[in-house]
Amino acid sequence: MLKGGVATAALFCAQFPFPALALDDHEPGTVLPFPEQEATPKRPMVQWAQLSDWITPLEEFFAVSHYGTAKVDADKWRLEISGLVHKPKSFSLADIKARRSREITATLECSGNGAGANFMGAVGNARWRGIPLSTLLRECGIKPGGIEVVFYGADEKTEKIKDHDYPQHFARSMSVDDAFQDKILLAYAMDGKPLMPEHGFPLRLIVPGWYGIAWVKWLSRIEVLDRRFMGRFMARDYVTIRGEDEGGAINWRETSVTRLNVKSIVARLVRRPNGTLSIMAAAWTDGTPLQTVELKIDGGSWLSMKLQRTYQARYAWSFWSYDWQNPAPGEHTLVSRATDAHGIMQPSADDPAIQLKKTYYEANQQYPRKIKL
Repeated sequence: MLKGGVATAALFCAQFPFPALALDDHEPGTVLPFPEQEATPKRPMVQWAQLSDWITPLEEFFAVSHYGTAKVDADKWRLEISGLVHKPKSFSLADIKARRSREITATLECSGNGAGANFMGAVGNARWRGIPLSTLLRECGIKPGGIEVVFYGADEKTEKIKDHDYPQHFARSMSVDDAFQDKILLAYAMDGKPLMPEHGFPLRLIVPGWYGIAWVKWLSRIEVLDRRFMGRFMARDYVTIRGEDEGGAINWRETSVTRLNVKSIVARLVRRPNGTLSIMAAAWTDGTPLQTVELKIDGGSWLSMKLQRTYQARYAWSFWSYDWQNPAPGEHTLVSRATDAHGIMQPSADDPAIQLKKTYYEANQQYPRKIKL
């Protein structure tokens, strides 16, 4: 049986039930919260036990900034494109909105999400509207030798580099080839509304399939370079240090945080009137299709979960479910793992890929969840 705060929460859910389990499933049931998620988060983030929509409510959508929230006057704001381009240009928000727009549904995940039990909900799914970045890059024209595109936000801070102070704008970069992918947007709307200040108003970069650090907010300048950009958030921070065992010798390498790793989490539990426990997992990748999402109960064999097909998009999370018939009372451990179409499997916590990772970024290990019935 459920005890203490868990029982209280379960009683509340029984009186005011959420749509049961998956979004295309309206069977009656009682949502069972995970004990470690009883406390209300101190900042906006997904509360998995209450997840009831494919699109994350704005009030639960996480936001991270390193130099504070930039205050931008949209009437005075301009987007500058310069560097190795044939036609340097400056665009107003009206100029950008006048071009043909598109909308993409994509999951945004903080690269530190999953690094600890209290930081498991820094991920969300939204509809982003804007224009393809390639539209403006083609208008400006890339000169021969241009290999790197740097994106600068309006947020800034003085950084100490080699014992000297330098004013710096938040900045990230990618290759020209990556920048010309149609999926990458200059977005001004989120879920049909103008971007809120904490989400990058008036314009932010949308990089589906990459971690949130690449989704530059309060975008103000784009510069094309003939060499690699090595700013703080590319070369000194948001760098993953990971070891590889090569015949007993550990080879340490550092890589910039970019593309999402395959990941899943047991997200939501619903107790049906007939005693069945419906288990939902959420899973996402860098855009590579998922091959399977599996579930392990109390250290048993891996069980296949069923894909909920009503809501799908290449760069958005998907929901998977499994019905556990008549589970015994007591404490149980549930864990999921995802495998993509290339055969890349979400690692366990004791896998060398996780054990030999010395930074908290890219924490995509399997995460066991405990529940008491």
